[in-house]
Amino acid sequence: MTTVRLPLFPLNTVLFPGLVLPLNIFEERYRAMMRDLVKAAPDDSDEPRRFAVVAIRDGHEVAPAEPGLPDATAVPERGAAAGFGPDPLKSFHGVGCIADAATVRERADGSFEVLATGTTRVRLHSVDASGPYLTAEVEELEEDPGDEAGALAEGVLRAFRNYQKRLAGARERSLSSGAELPDEPSVVSYLVAAAAVLDTPTKQRLLQAPDTASRLRDELKLLRAETAVIRNLPSLPAVDLTRGPTSMN
Repeated sequence: MTTVRLPLFPLNTVLFPGLVLPLNIFEERYRAMMRDLVKAAPDDSDEPRRFAVVAIRDGHEVAPAEPGLPDATAVPERGAAAGFGPDPLKSFHGVGCIADAATVRERADGSFEVLATGTTRVRLHSVDASGPYLTAEVEELEEDPGDEAGALAEGVLRAFRNYQKRLAGARERSLSSGAELPDEPSVVSYLVAAAAVLDTPTKQRLLQAPDTASRLRDELKLLRAETAVIRNLPSLPAVDLTRGPTSMN
């Protein structure tokens, strides 16, 4: 087993390989992270600016001491693990995704605008809160295709298109067209997992599936179930899935 230590960015969302992640960074611990990433890999360098993104199981994405929060009486918290308790590892899901921050723009006030892309799944082994921001020892996970991934991907794509049409109809909106969906099984599995309107535990289950085929089988069941529910609902909450094609840049 080979591990690597990376900066850790916990979020209330699941990042999948190939998906774009825009970030608005204003907490000091994550500002420090971005400053270090840019220092290690400046714009004229070919080195990636890698950090690990994990979904929060139990904790707060933003520490209660940060400005702008509605509760002015919140007890201040400071430090890399603020909001995540005495053992941060227990606050996070065990599988996350490496992100590569291709674009990092520092604003005049010291905050950052970041555009990152998910690259590789990782398993968390330990979390270190001794520095200005969290770091983690992570193991990169290979993507095993599993059995019949190609045929399953075709079925999932058909079910996903039907799901999109039902979702657009339930919201009385036009389905965006003209974008070709991918046909590589692992890419299909990650795109559908990211684009479908699912809760965080379900998305996390899809991220940590043992292989592509298992993820696609799970998605096929979910899409058929969600489509059946949508068919019987008069309206749905506002979501952005039908506004445009999902980017896999």
